[in-house]
Amino acid sequence: MRQKQKGKFSLRLQVVGGTLTVENLEAISKVAERYGKGEVHLTSRQGVEIPYIDFEDIEEVKAELAKGSCKLGVCGARVRTVTACQGNVVCPSGNIDCFKIATELDRRYFARELPHKFKFGVTGCQNNCLKAEENDIGVKGALDVKWEKDKCIFCGVCEKACRSGAITIDGDNILLDESKCNYCGRCAKACPTEAWDGEESYIVSFGGLFGNTINKGSSILPLIKNEEQLYRITDAAIQFFDDNANAGERFKFTIDRVGWDALQAVVEEAYNG
Repeated sequence: MRQKQKGKFSLRLQVVGGTLTVENLEAISKVAERYGKGEVHLTSRQGVEIPYIDFEDIEEVKAELAKGSCKLGVCGARVRTVTACQGNVVCPSGNIDCFKIATELDRRYFARELPHKFKFGVTGCQNNCLKAEENDIGVKGALDVKWEKDKCIFCGVCEKACRSGAITIDGDNILLDESKCNYCGRCAKACPTEAWDGEESYIVSFGGLFGNTINKGSSILPLIKNEEQLYRITDAAIQFFDDNANAGERFKFTIDRVGWDALQAVVEEAYNG
């Protein structure tokens, strides 16, 4: 990307789910020191940019980065870096393996040319560290919980853990108000006897924006229960954008113009297989 400084460029790298290896970091450090100003910039979308690269050095820089398994990022009307939090591999609150999902989304869509830029974000739970709804498509980890009475000792921990007030102890029974449940999974994680069983699931939002126009993406599907179903939906949604968007039009405005009912019909078909 061209800088204000004449002849200088900031080189954007591809970073998937905010994860870099030591090999990547060593290569980035060497290039920044030798060809830049000894600094890098961490972007708001977990990317890495090396500024102050001379135009005549770009091919050599790319070759040096490739030795450290670093790939170039993209700009323009393409699918951008897929962002992700650490998910359930590292974080106690996580409900899904966010890096695994981000890696697959990246493999399927990264750098795909579209009518406008397109962003995916993956977050592990309702804490929403990656702010899934800011993205054109956001994926949020969920637990679909079920209570198993024979394991329960009625200690009340789940009722206290539930921030949405969905759980009530009623004598020798526990009531789950599904209209209040946000699938955070805190009840299952807090239960000392594993009386709550949680099935890993996904909540997907569409049409998020966080720029000149701010819009919270909308979730228009029931819980998604497996990865195959998830990718059918993302395939269908991104194809809807490709088929219907005008040049320079973000996904949210395409949906508004064509109609949310039209998008819902497409993604519901994918949801049902």
